[in-house]
Amino acid sequence: MPQTWNNKRERQYEHIKDSAEDRGASTGRAKEIAARTVNKNRAQSGESRTASKTSTKDVSPQHRGGKRSGNRQGPGGPTRDQLYNEARKKNIRGRSTMTKKELQKALGR
Repeated sequence: MPQTWNNKRERQYEHIKDSAEDRGASTGRAKEIAARTVNKNRAQSGESRTASKTSTKDVSPQHRGGKRSGNRQGPGGPTRDQLYNEARKKNIRGRSTMTKKELQKALGR
């Protein structure tokens, strides 16, 4: 926890770190998640001296809440790569040369 953080950011850091550990993250990973989240919030609120464009223009970590993690499916359904991985698990032959539509058909979607 850097010295430049105020009391609010310290409390936020501890809360995020504890929550990540409760969800099963290792101590090191929990600290990393908490520090990244707090630093991004500081950048968005103008508390940091330097900030990247992605830190200031992107959605806040609290609002995003996992929207980018896992195997999310966008408006067009699963991506070709997600379909390909599913076809690989089901051992479908010829999958490497199939298009997205062909993979969907082969998987019965």
